[in-house]
Amino acid sequence: MAKHGDIAIPTSGDYVLRRARVPICFFRAPIVGLAADGEGSGVVDLKIADGRIAAIVPTGTADFGALPSVDVEGRQVWATLIDMHTHLDKGQVIPRAMPDGTLDGGMTGTFEDRKRWTHADMRTRMEFGLRCAYAHGVSAIRTHLDSVDDKVALSYEVFSELRAEWAGRVELQAVGLSPLTFFRKDWGREQADRVAALKGILGGTTDAIGHFDGAANHELADLLDLFFEIAGSRNLDVDLHADQSDNPAAYSLPLIAESVLRTGYKGRVVASHCVNLALQPDDVIARTIELCAKAKIMFVTLPTPMMYLQDRKPGRTPRWRGVTAAHELLAAGIPVAIGGDNCRDAWFPFGDHDMVDTIQQSVRVFQLDAPVSQAVAMAGPIPSAIVGEPRVGWIEVGASARLILFKARTLNELMCRAQADRIVLNNGRRVTDGVPEYSDLDAIM
Repeated sequence: MAKHGDIAIPTSGDYVLRRARVPICFFRAPIVGLAADGEGSGVVDLKIADGRIAAIVPTGTADFGALPSVDVEGRQVWATLIDMHTHLDKGQVIPRAMPDGTLDGGMTGTFEDRKRWTHADMRTRMEFGLRCAYAHGVSAIRTHLDSVDDKVALSYEVFSELRAEWAGRVELQAVGLSPLTFFRKDWGREQADRVAALKGILGGTTDAIGHFDGAANHELADLLDLFFEIAGSRNLDVDLHADQSDNPAAYSLPLIAESVLRTGYKGRVVASHCVNLALQPDDVIARTIELCAKAKIMFVTLPTPMMYLQDRKPGRTPRWRGVTAAHELLAAGIPVAIGGDNCRDAWFPFGDHDMVDTIQQSVRVFQLDAPVSQAVAMAGPIPSAIVGEPRVGWIEVGASARLILFKARTLNELMCRAQADRIVLNNGRRVTDGVPEYSDLDAIM
């Protein structure tokens, strides 16, 4: 078997990628005659023409003539991945901001660090995150942008610049994130107009109730109705931070679903985090999931920062995993994606915008090993459908050849090692950009 590092991707012209072992979840349509192995992968030949996938056939079943051939000898080949929940605006501030491991500490640490946010600072940090993601094989990112003060215009300006510059490499979506209490004021409608102008998603957080201007939990239903009415009047999709605590009483998910149904809101609804769903009694979990299915709510879970933050008490080992009821949601047919969330910021000091690493950790955290391929889908096809980004997360005829070639032959092998030697293709050509050096951030520290 040839060494993985010796695989040579043509720098021009069409070619065939032979004996690629692809998890079936990446195929939008069945491949006629393709047999799956015990892990749910099939071995195919991919014709790459003009930077796109021109043909997909079971390996050895088509004659591609004299086209150059790249034989990957049954190694894993994936579509590039999607991180549908992160915070590029906050990231890469270690060591100037150091988290204390608590939710309140993350909030106060971020507010303190925002004093340093200039155009140059934000651009440097956000682009660093994009460079990491691109090198790791992430081709689409939905980033939440804090929208709480006079930095809003700056954040949206930097995001817009980077979205234009990175188009074709990493597709970007923005969520304007603010507490729901803000929507009681004129500022809320102005915020929705800013998000609409940005062609973004309207964000909110139910967890901020009580932290800002005195709203009590019994007011949440009215605030949600207002939020969905504002979003609906502007044809905006929404993405809500919800239920990030280990307090079962601080539980907003049923109220969100009821508000969607009550207001007749027709856009896409994503609920992020929702960790205390897993702490509810079984009958409450079942009723909540039934209600969310009726309201067509989709979910994203963020296992790595949540495990770091949740159930943290000094000198005491955490007693629970700090993640949502993913198995129950998936069993009900509700779309659940995984995201990277915070990266090297005041909330979470780790991470590298690497969704392969996030998948590997999710398999262990959620026990998603029966089969492992369901975890793979949660960072590819599932978020592609949730965020409406069909250009990424699939391997199909006509799609851009955005692929990751791994040394691992099986999903088990892939889950057991870091895969630092992966080969990333964008439009059929090898991505030669490596991950950036941390010294690139020294000037802003």
